[in-house]
Parts: sequence; structure tokens; C-alpha cells
Amino acid sequence: MSQQEPLRIFIVGAGLGGLAAAVSLRRQGHRVEIFETSQMKREIGAAITIQSNAMRVLEYLGYESKNLQGVEYFGTVRFSAVGGEGATHLSKYKDIAAERAGWLVHRSDLHDELKRLATNEDGVGPPVTLHLGMPVTSCDPIEGVLTLDNGETRHGDLIIGADGIHSTIRTHVLGYEQKALASGMSTFRCLFDARKLEGLDDMEWFTEGISGARVVLAPGERFRMLFLTPCRRGSVINVVAHHVVDGDQDQEDWNERATIDEVLEEFKGFHPRYLNFLAQGEQPILRWQLRALPLLPTWIRGRTALLGDAAHATLPTLGQGAGMAIEDATAIGCLIPLGTTRADIPARLEAYQQLRKSRGEFVNRQSLEQAIEPSKRGLYARSLEQQEFLLGYDAVEVPKKYFREHFDGDAQ
Repeated sequence: MSQQEPLRIFIVGAGLGGLAAAVSLRRQGHRVEIFETSQMKREIGAAITIQSNAMRVLEYLGYESKNLQGVEYFGTVRFSAVGGEGATHLSKYKDIAAERAGWLVHRSDLHDELKRLATNEDGVGPPVTLHLGMPVTSCDPIEGVLTLDNGETRHGDLIIGADGIHSTIRTHVLGYEQKALASGMSTFRCLFDARKLEGLDDMEWFTEGISGARVVLAPGERFRMLFLTPCRRGSVINVVAHHVVDGDQDQEDWNERATIDEVLEEFKGFHPRYLNFLAQGEQPILRWQLRALPLLPTWIRGRTALLGDAAHATLPTLGQGAGMAIEDATAIGCLIPLGTTRADIPARLEAYQQLRKSRGEFVNRQSLEQAIEPSKRGLYARSLEQQEFLLGYDAVEVPKKYFREHFDGDAQ
């Protein structure tokens, strides 16, 4: 092993995956800089599900559970859109250490916690430098050079493209532009204050029973589904409303503002109790196109790698988008401990791709198929095999073991 010199690592994108990668690589002792286009002055997205596999990684990264303000998640209750009793689906995979299926959290709370772990002075390794309002316009993936929109160039040992579904780094890794493809579906997203439910009749279907999500599914071939969850210790309700769209999505905005009336019109065939629930939604209400990347021929080139949505953006059907990004991020850190040299990087990224690509692609394809193919809808909730495959995976120990076996050393 060479002298223990830290690498200079650039991460493009300060979303969940980018911040998690920064934490993972910081823990190894490297000098990490993140380049983010936005100023990060607004809340990011809505609620997400953090399942057992991602919780395992967060524990390795040193997160404080209290900072997530999460709601414990034990499973889902599924209802027909026409009403009636719900069917409870507890997680088939029992993570005894966690004693729960996961957390329901607001995305911005998880984002803030990862940012804290990356940048706080008291963390393991040198604090990460976060450059806000600094877009990256191009990348030389072989040499490890970033070009910023102000014309500056930065030379690093490793570049990680964590810049999401519209990734700039992906274009330079592939050598061509690959956009995410239309799925024929969109989703409404909004939040509202949970206290609004207290004065409403017929809300026991949501407020009573197991802690978790409520899924309301329309019968028939045309896909319409509500995914309703509490977050922020139960004080906020998150609404996700998936539906088929009939127009050409390539001719429409990827996301746009919507009104409550538009939401109610789209779901007008649902039982009045669900429409009354939807009517509580508060602005901003956004309609997002649901799109997925096709399987990419590679995630790596030279000393550059893609992770998260830049590599495998897909639909939220399995609730594993954030989980896969966090797993990707931790794998890279475990494969590049302090003592890794600049010359070692291409081989380490080959290992990263070997460990991560097939797993990310499984989630990509299954998330798409279990939304658009009627016979597969709800398969993940029913399949012990799929739950064991996803939830039982240890994204810390697997790359550490690979490192020991193939690179004759110990990941830290």
C-alpha cells in the first residue's frame, strides 16, 4: 500500500446520493468537494420511504435518527378506490435489528442530516467543501477534469456524477446524451397539516391501524393509485397520486403547478372518503412526469462514475430510489479507502460497477414493470423473494468483502 495520501474527489450534485457519497468518502479521509447548481434554499421534494437496506447504510454513516423526525414504517394497508375494508401488508422480510420495515421521512430532513454529516467540523475525516450555485458544464472523464460555467477548470483524482435524471456527467461518460424516457404516467405531489384530518368524518381508514402507508388503487387496466403517508413525527401528511396521461409527454413540461380541482378531476371515480382526503392538499401541488432511464451500457469511464438517478433513474414504485443512491454512494467509499492512489481509480470503479450495476438495473426495471403491467402491480408487497433480495442486502459489508478479496487490503 502506498503512502496514506488523500485523494481529491469531485462530486457533481448535492442531492441525497451526492451527499451520501461525500460522507462515505470523507470517512475514508479524502478531500471531497461538491459542485451544486442550485443554492439549496428551498425544501426538496416530499416524503420518502427509507427501507431496511438504506437504514443499515445510514447507521454506518453515523446518522442521528432523531434528526429525521421520521414515522416508523411497518407496512402498508391497501384499499380499493371504490371503498371497503383494507388489506394489511406487513413486510415479509423481518429485520430483527431494526424491528421495523423502515422510516417515513420528509426528503429535506434526510437531506439536511446528510449535509450535516458531510460538512460538520466534528465528523470523521476532513469536512466536505460544498460549492453552491456553481454549475458544471462539461467533464473530461478520463483525466478527471471538470469545467464550470464560469470557464474555470478543476482537476481531480475521481469524479462522481450524482447530478440526477438530467445528468450532465452521464453524457460525458456515455459519449452521447441519454434522456429518461416517458412512461405514460405522471404524479401529483403535495403535503398538508395532519391536524386537518381531526375534524373530518370517515378518516379512520388512515388514522387507525398499523404505522405505515395507505395505498388506494383503482380497479381495471387504467393505472391510478394514491400513496399516502405521514412524516415529521406524524404532523405532516404526504400525498402522492399516480395516474396515466394520454398526451405526448415529450411535448409537455416535466413538472408544473397544479390545483386541487385538477387532482379531484383526475380521481373523480374514487370513493368520497378518498376525495375528501385529497381535498386537504395544500399548495404547492406539483404534477411530475414519471420517467425512467433505459439500461445504460456503462456507469463508468476512466476516473468517473455515475450513481443514483444519474445511473438508474426510475419510477417510485418500489420505494427504493433513495435507497439505491445511498447504497451506490457507500459502495464507492468502501472501495476507495485512504491509501488508494490516482492510478488505482479505474480498477476500483470497475469493481463498483460490477457490484452495483445489476442491482440498480433490477430496481429500475421492476419499478417500471410493476407500474405499467397490470399483472405485476403490487408484486413487491407480495414477494418474499424480492423483499429478501432488496432488504437483506448489506451495502457496507459486500463492498468491504470485495475489497479484501480483490485489492489485498482492508476498507476502513
